[in-house]
Amino acid sequence: MTTYLVTGATGFIGRHVVRMLLERESTTEVLVLTRPDSAEKLARTTLGWPQAVKVRPVEGDVRSPALGVGEATVAELRGKVDHVVHLAALYDMTASEEDNQLANVDGTKHLLELAAAIEAGRVHHISSIAVAGDHAGKFTEDMFDVGQSLPSPYHRTKFESEKLVREATEVPWRVYRPAIVVGDSKTGEIDKVDGIYYLFPTIARLARLPEVPLVAPELGNTNVVPVDYVAAAIVHLMHEAGLDGRAFHLVNPKPQALTDVYNAFAHVAGAPQIAVRLGDTLSNPARAIGKLAERLPGAGLVRDAVLHRLDIPPEVFEFAGLPTVFDTLATREALRSSGLEVPRLTDYAEVLWRYWREHLDPYRARKHGPRGELDGRRVVVTGASSGIGRATALKLAAEGAIPLLVARRASELEEVRRDILAAGGQAGVYPCDLTDDEAVAKTVEQMLHEYGGIEMLVNNAGRSIRRSVTLSYDRFHDYERAMAINYFGSVRLILALLPHMTERKFGHIVNVSSIGVQGIAPRFSAYVASKAALDYFARIVATETHGKGVTFTTVHMPLVRTPMIRPTKIYDAFPAKSPEAAADMIITALKKRPKQMGTPYGAAIGLAYSLAPGFVDAVAYQGYQVFPESAAAGGERGETNKKDRRVTQLATTLMKLTRGFHW
Repeated sequence: MTTYLVTGATGFIGRHVVRMLLERESTTEVLVLTRPDSAEKLARTTLGWPQAVKVRPVEGDVRSPALGVGEATVAELRGKVDHVVHLAALYDMTASEEDNQLANVDGTKHLLELAAAIEAGRVHHISSIAVAGDHAGKFTEDMFDVGQSLPSPYHRTKFESEKLVREATEVPWRVYRPAIVVGDSKTGEIDKVDGIYYLFPTIARLARLPEVPLVAPELGNTNVVPVDYVAAAIVHLMHEAGLDGRAFHLVNPKPQALTDVYNAFAHVAGAPQIAVRLGDTLSNPARAIGKLAERLPGAGLVRDAVLHRLDIPPEVFEFAGLPTVFDTLATREALRSSGLEVPRLTDYAEVLWRYWREHLDPYRARKHGPRGELDGRRVVVTGASSGIGRATALKLAAEGAIPLLVARRASELEEVRRDILAAGGQAGVYPCDLTDDEAVAKTVEQMLHEYGGIEMLVNNAGRSIRRSVTLSYDRFHDYERAMAINYFGSVRLILALLPHMTERKFGHIVNVSSIGVQGIAPRFSAYVASKAALDYFARIVATETHGKGVTFTTVHMPLVRTPMIRPTKIYDAFPAKSPEAAADMIITALKKRPKQMGTPYGAAIGLAYSLAPGFVDAVAYQGYQVFPESAAAGGERGETNKKDRRVTQLATTLMKLTRGFHW
């Protein structure tokens, strides 16, 4: 009977190796090194393992001497562990020098200390083809230090960790050097984007184009193998006699041209394939571009900007082409009795692609349903109990979206939801005070728990205050109230949703602003200032989220006939949009996602102010004179005072010339 001690058991390769060890009849126990804070993760992982009762956690940490295993446990295990399998490592080209050193080199040193202390039968070290560095030409399995350059922290630490194993004298060892490991060839399962998966978003974008043949240079070679082959080979080689002190290349026997790899996935994705290759003059284009970036000012910035848009880390791109050919003669001979062979990429590319699209595509949140751009979208709508918010929610539901209704009064939101349900739609109700930090945080948490994802937000809730500055000298609270809901309320909700949206690389936020921001609106210094603050908040944040898939639209809304304008009785005579027409503007903003939307009148007023601000001030002053204060604002010029016919006619003319403007 056989006992194993495994590090990195919950990792990608580790899960497959442990599962296969548990399937062996001779396995007595699999001891799994587990950090105290990883016990729950191990419990979840073992749910899918056969004979999980054979798994026993051993508390420790690769960052600690002798893996941090206590003396009592060391004494208990001494002489009883047949195989120590060292899978814990950092497989990340973008990680820092320090992180690579701690995980790969120090972790291996600590592993060897424990193996010696418990007098283990054998150490199995999972290394990498990275130990070959930039060696050009054939690299056999008995080669190690041949003077190769190690161009990155990852290359260096994988080399140094294998060197530690090779120099160990207390315990026999075997070394396994996998190539670039991809998902399971049968299920496609993989736990993170790495290696060739960085190509996938670009292939997905190209799949939108017509399938025309492409012309491209040869892009060098790579070497990929599926995780199920790697794990099965490790488990078989572990138990073969007479293999101690040897290394095994778990790679594709023949180098794979990057153009062939691209074509394999382009074929299953429906993207254009490379049909004509221009020879091998660019056999390592990444290195060539890297040297060019070093010599030409600004070239590196352009390269990194392009790679960022393609979701490819520069560190990965630099080592895209492998100059090394890895010999596998000894490995194939040792695996002969197992019948294991590396499957052809073309035979399992579709499985990998399908799993990635469903589980790892960073832009999968952008997919919508068959009914159109808004079908299936979860859209938060504030101020949804009446007016523009209510009309927007109804139209969203009619488009197949799921509006998540936010306002202070639950009863009114329930009425809106009932109307949506009666029409065959879906909606969620979330009463919330947007001026309350805790209330907003809890509401967003509840939304995400109940709906799993939120793609869009319409910041519509607001407070309008029409009062001249003359009547505001002792009413500073007007400005505080306007900012509290119009600016801080919207920002509070945006900040609560942004981490979720940026993580999913998709989100669109529509801020309902005012036509008044485009010009000069007398008596609206509190209201328009709060809207202008939100406009500029969105402008700035949009630059920071540009590469994260989150975009903003500012709608400079004209006068709309809603409960908000009822206190200003002169607006009864003003031309104004209906809530439904205003909602149409918001629906367009959600579908097309422009930077700004508004009316021709608003654009004209904004242009006039840019060209002749003094003239616009003069016109606005006349408007200030001819239009009275609202009764709610108070003052001697309230709407209850009668006006002569001449002034009324002038006011009517100004209304028509500035249609939709807030006077």
